[in-house]
Amino acid sequence: MTRAVWLKADDAVGDWDARRRRITAGLEAGVDWVFVDEADVERVRELGDVNVAAFASPDGSGAGARSGAERSEDAAADPDAVIVGKDSEGDGTVALPGNAEDAADLAALGNGANGAYVRILDEAYESFAASAADAAEYTVVVGEDWTIIPLENLIARIGEETTLVAGVESAEEARTAFETLEIGADAVLLDSDDPGEISETVAVRDEADRETLDLVWAEVTEVERAGSADRVCVDTGSLLGDDEGMLVGSMSRGLFFVHAETADSPYVASRPFRVNAGAVHAYLRVPDGQTQYLSECSAGDEVLVVDREGHTREAVVGRCKIERRPMFRVAAETEDGDRIETLLQNAETVKVATPKGRTAVTDLQAGDEVLVYYEPTARHFGEAIEERIVEK
Repeated sequence: MTRAVWLKADDAVGDWDARRRRITAGLEAGVDWVFVDEADVERVRELGDVNVAAFASPDGSGAGARSGAERSEDAAADPDAVIVGKDSEGDGTVALPGNAEDAADLAALGNGANGAYVRILDEAYESFAASAADAAEYTVVVGEDWTIIPLENLIARIGEETTLVAGVESAEEARTAFETLEIGADAVLLDSDDPGEISETVAVRDEADRETLDLVWAEVTEVERAGSADRVCVDTGSLLGDDEGMLVGSMSRGLFFVHAETADSPYVASRPFRVNAGAVHAYLRVPDGQTQYLSECSAGDEVLVVDREGHTREAVVGRCKIERRPMFRVAAETEDGDRIETLLQNAETVKVATPKGRTAVTDLQAGDEVLVYYEPTARHFGEAIEERIVEK
């Protein structure tokens, strides 16, 4: 599941200057959505490129009420989501009817709006939010005294028919929302002016999205010179840590952990954004459980950065350098006796992870252990499949 951070910036925040400061802090932190009143949509688009959700105009005018042709003529003023619920049943301004399905909020969803906003004042509003979710693409729920129980109930009652957005006021509340019932809300709506809190909430989102891989030790069986080949250096737009690298290998089922070039050497300065990843034929682990060939890697792609504990994050490729270099063939055997291998450049700056720490491939010997990601499945166009494939 991909999580998202929405930032609340409607007129309840204050005047436009106050709202603009909050929105700017959100854009700089990397929020996914800004949630405003319809009158501010065009202003937000002038500040930066971000998804915009807007409360529907109380009088029924605005983007939610305009025809498709009218909206396309003024795209800058059109929100990506139109949310009903302000100044009506959703926020308690208008009393709920006896039957939640008769509420004007739900009727309005069929007239250009695609989301509902509900303050959870009591169990009746919780039921109202669940009914709204049947018609809404986005269901925003805000508890008055933020507790986990209404969110648990809504997660249990609402399936995949809606994007559930939980109102929070801090990064810690966002963490809880993302972890509730081990499923969590799809997104959080943050109501905070603090740039630090906004940035921390975005960091919590990123942490929730990351997968953790089980890395294991494999015993090196061969290290031999393999002549020259076209080698790929993956240069990212991020600074990598001393314990970080990428997963590469000649066989998709067994990928070797190769350290980033964060260490200085007597011969060359460190390149803490780079992983000297191997030959063009090799597989590279990328986000969402997929692989791609190193030869396909190019600027703008997203790659998976991994640390020695298996924690992952994404990084954007700035460039890939392909040059002809002398190579080593490194072969290893997993605990269950499967053979995996890869080609790595014959250079002391290329380091793999061993129990002793970082070991240069030039110092690697048969009998050493190296860190690998082993997944006994075949792959087709980067996707794991159930098929017998022999790789030699």
